[in-house]
Amino acid sequence: MTAPPARPPARIVDAHVHLWDPARTDWYPYLRSSAQLGMGDVSGMARRFDVPTYLGESARWNVEKLVNVAAATGRHSIAETLDMDRRADADGHPDAIIGGLPPADSVADAIAMLDEQMDAGRFRGVRPMGPVSTPVPDDDVLRALAERGLVFELMAHPDQLVEAARRLGAIEDLVVVVEHAGWPRSSEPDEHARWRDGMSALADAGGHVHCKLSGLAMPLGAISAEAFRPWLEHAIDAFGVDRCFFASNFPVDGVHGTFDQLFEAYAQVTAGLGDDARDRLFATNAERLYRI
Repeated sequence: MTAPPARPPARIVDAHVHLWDPARTDWYPYLRSSAQLGMGDVSGMARRFDVPTYLGESARWNVEKLVNVAAATGRHSIAETLDMDRRADADGHPDAIIGGLPPADSVADAIAMLDEQMDAGRFRGVRPMGPVSTPVPDDDVLRALAERGLVFELMAHPDQLVEAARRLGAIEDLVVVVEHAGWPRSSEPDEHARWRDGMSALADAGGHVHCKLSGLAMPLGAISAEAFRPWLEHAIDAFGVDRCFFASNFPVDGVHGTFDQLFEAYAQVTAGLGDDARDRLFATNAERLYRI
């Protein structure tokens, strides 16, 4: 029997959106064909996704603000940050931007890429973009992020989380966001066990480490409260409601369902929480971290 709809959150700050145009083949070459992605039918993802499209698909939900996250390949992600900030003046969104940190030739080169993106008024931090030997950059780069008041978004799979926690726990003045709830690769029991250990290590690394509850549809192959619940509940238990926040990862998670289905699943998983806790998870925490 299908569960009845849960009460919607009062408002939403969507902390992970990819506004893109596949026609920009230099920036998004992986959107040209499903064969390159090896993911089957990706029509729900590989499409023009702009602010009007986002607002149309999220119309049932009171989305007040949104954060665009880098998706252009390599150093194109820097131009993407600057272009997205310019266009937001006309489009009204995004309200904050997580830019790119491509592989760098040196620490100085990495810091120069940060400073170039600082020209964007909505720039709030970076995620790694491109092949890297470790998901956590050099400590000097992390310190440069902290000095500039920028967020570091960790993209790491479960087998990398414990080491990432060790590295990131040592830089307590750096705001860290664990993307996609620790980025599991599958729903297999062994992967879930590795993920639990890694997420617990990150939660214990310090109050400066936060968890973005997003991106689970791809590894789980579904959008439903039943599929999400074991992952979301452990993450919220480990980090607490003050250090977690929801995000759509749209249009990527659109491969497995609609925006309505995604936030209905989030609403069902959190139905037992009070209004204040839900507001923190769906809006307030992201507003605070991304200063929007």
